[in-house]
Amino acid sequence: MIQSLPLLDKSVLIPRGENQAKSFSQLVERYGGIPIEIPLIAFRPIEKNQYLNEALLALDTYDWIIFTSNVTVETFFSFFKKERVGETFPKIAVIGKKTGEVLTDMGLSPQFVPSAYVAETFVEEFIPSIGKGARVLVPKGNLAREYIAISLTEVGAHVDEVVIYETYMPDENRIKLARMLANQQLDILTFTSPSTVDHFMAVVKEYRLDEHLKNCIIGCIGPVTEKKLRAYGLTVHASPEEYTVKEMINSTIAYLDREE
Repeated sequence: MIQSLPLLDKSVLIPRGENQAKSFSQLVERYGGIPIEIPLIAFRPIEKNQYLNEALLALDTYDWIIFTSNVTVETFFSFFKKERVGETFPKIAVIGKKTGEVLTDMGLSPQFVPSAYVAETFVEEFIPSIGKGARVLVPKGNLAREYIAISLTEVGAHVDEVVIYETYMPDENRIKLARMLANQQLDILTFTSPSTVDHFMAVVKEYRLDEHLKNCIIGCIGPVTEKKLRAYGLTVHASPEEYTVKEMINSTIAYLDREE
């Protein structure tokens, strides 16, 4: 049982979608905080196209398939029936503990998981696992970086990227976020990806709310997200070495303790 409630009465922005927000919100509540769920990104599968169809039909020609998020896993298997996995499915590499867990829940086992859940570490540790000429498939979102594909191509791999979903911010969430920022109803802002930062700042700029961020505590996951926040001129108060929601909350609590 937690003896103190370090987030007591503090409202915390939860930027994840409905299916991903539950455990995040429960963690905030556990420490006495008030979770405010405003998904800054939502995902929708793309319309099936010739390039995607060709990649799915040729799946048995790839040596590896790389999943970078649980959204990627879930969307991919909405196009590709899991029952077909036995048909010489490629070896699986993942970025992120949650991504691996989603696959495990589906009865699949990733053959490679990096020690840290960022693309740079993934590439550094994954390269020794592939040979020159290895064929790699990378399903991705429309806003995902090309870092993995470029890095693996440079060492001689043949990499195909295929966009399987698009990222957007629902209009109703833009309005809710603008209203809460204008009324200074958010104490702690958390960001889980560069896309969440971009969508958040688009609302801030549209409604001219820059001044309303000055008293907010900002936490994030991962160096790429932190870099994006700093590029907008924002101060990052909490950015843990382990890139998980739990450690981001712990890092935020540690910052609050130092300030007090």
